This record gives sequence, C-alpha cells and structure tokens, in this order.
Amino acid sequence: MLINCVAYENGQKLADISTDEISDYIARPGCFVWVALSDATPEELDHMKEEFDLHELAVEDAHHGHQRPKIERYGDSLFVVMQLVEVMKDGSGDLNVGEVDVFVGRSYVLSVRNRSSQGFLGVRERCEREPHLLSNGSGFVLYALMDAVVDRYFPVIDALEDELDAIEQQIFEQAGSAGTMIKRLYNLKRRALVLKHAVAPLLEAASKLNGGRVPDVCVGSQEYFRDVVDHLDRINASIDGMRDTIGSAMQVNLSMVTIEESEVTKRLASWAAIFAVCTAFAGIWGMNFDTMPELKWRYGYPVALLLMASVCGYLYYRFRRKGWL
Repeated sequence: MLINCVAYENGQKLADISTDEISDYIARPGCFVWVALSDATPEELDHMKEEFDLHELAVEDAHHGHQRPKIERYGDSLFVVMQLVEVMKDGSGDLNVGEVDVFVGRSYVLSVRNRSSQGFLGVRERCEREPHLLSNGSGFVLYALMDAVVDRYFPVIDALEDELDAIEQQIFEQAGSAGTMIKRLYNLKRRALVLKHAVAPLLEAASKLNGGRVPDVCVGSQEYFRDVVDHLDRINASIDGMRDTIGSAMQVNLSMVTIEESEVTKRLASWAAIFAVCTAFAGIWGMNFDTMPELKWRYGYPVALLLMASVCGYLYYRFRRKGWL
C-alpha cells in the first residue's frame, strides 16, 4: 500500500506526486523522490523496481521479507534491512518484530514497511522541518529512518529492564514459586535475544557508514551515522548486561530454593529426632519384662512421662538455639 510519494529539491518539498511521475522527477538534477510503502504487494514492488531501476536481488529480499538486519551495496545504491521491534499492546509483554526495507540511491529513497503498525510520518515531518539537512539528499533521509528505528529500541529495553527489576524483587521477597520465576526469567531472556538479533547485525552494518570509504549516497552525513552507531552500541551493551543479570537471577533463584529446602530439611530432622527419643523410651518401657522394677513402681508412669518430656524439651531448646526450629 502506498503511504506517500513526494519529490524534493534542494531540501524543499516540491510536490506530492503519483508513482507514474517518479521517472520525470528523478531525472531532474538536484531532485530526489521519497516513496513510502506499507506491506507492499509484489506488483507494487515490481513497479518500484522499474521506476528506480532497483537491483533484482534486493527486490527479491524485499519480496520474501524476514531478512536479517544488513546493509548491502549494489553499485551506487544501498539496500538496508532493519527490524522494527515493539512491545505488543495486549499486556502480555511479548515483542512484535516487523521489518523495514530501504532502497537508497542518489535520486531516490524507497522505504517498505512490513508487519508493523508504527509508521514514519514523523520522520518525514522532521526532515521537512530541517531543509538545510534535507539538502544533503537521500543519505540524510536514510539516517533519519535509521535513527527513528534505533530510537524505538530504547522503550523496549526499558520495559525489559523494568520487568527484570520486578522479578528480582519478587525473588528476594519469595513472592512466587521457583518454577514460575524460572519460566518468567527464560521468557525475558528470549525477548532480550529477539532484540539482540535486531541490534547486533545492524550495529556491525552501520559501522561501515561513518568512517573510511563510505557509499557515495552517505557522503555529507557521516557524522549523523556515527550518532546512530553510538546509540546502537549503547543498546547492545545494555542487552548484554541484562542477559548477564538474567543468568545471575536464575542462579540466585535456584540458590534461594536450595536454601529454603535446606531449612525445611532441618526442621523435619529436628522434629524427627525429638519424636525418636519419645519412641525409644516408649519402646523400652513397652517390652513388659517382669524384672523391670519401674513397671510396678507407684510413680513409674508419671516419672517416665516427665523424663520423656524433659529430654524432648531439652532437644527442642538446643535445636531452637541453633536455628533449626
């Protein structure tokens, strides 16, 4: 579906144009066309291929979708794949992974967004408010799109970190079963890995746009791409730190379970020792031998109970003092 198709010249918007007029505008010196598509059909992509003379391998990747984040160079043009990661609004905390494919040449920018409800109208408005930067051409538009995608990763990682803090608090408060905590931690680790798969490859690819021999379309915007790389590096480091913390939280949770089980074992062992004494006394006096003098003693029964109670009380005192009860 076509979102918009706009022609620009010297940083200024010329007009909203139809897709059939694209070839007329890209032939003009100093002019470039910015087209945005959402969930494009094969027919729309084929039409864009003809208008912009796109490389067939890049168009094929856009057709298939579900690509790994990357930046590929085809002659004087670039094909950029970025993953759009967002927290689903159903309250489950799961992540929806979309994709945006960007074709960039000297006279055009084509963005194709798939499986995501978040558009880039704000990016276009931002660029149009800064004509002195937009005059750098399609390279600056690519930066603006990449910057918007990367900025959307920050709320995701903030949400994951907040959930991790809550789980850690519950572990120490023992507010949930061990199985539930482990399940939540593994689910959180899985989502962190989803974000990692979106960030790490893009960080590696974007590093090639801000130093050394950069593509011609990016000349003049290298310092802006360096800012994108810095943001990606921060996010990548945060993800690595969070994954380490998740691993530590799992170990702490298992340690807390082991400690709790040890405490239960101590209590059971203490009560078993106390009742074993009673059982031993009762077993001895219950043998009913005729030569046992205490069986016919007038005070034998109360003295036996008193002795059993005294020994059990002493054992309870000792276990209590050691913290076993």
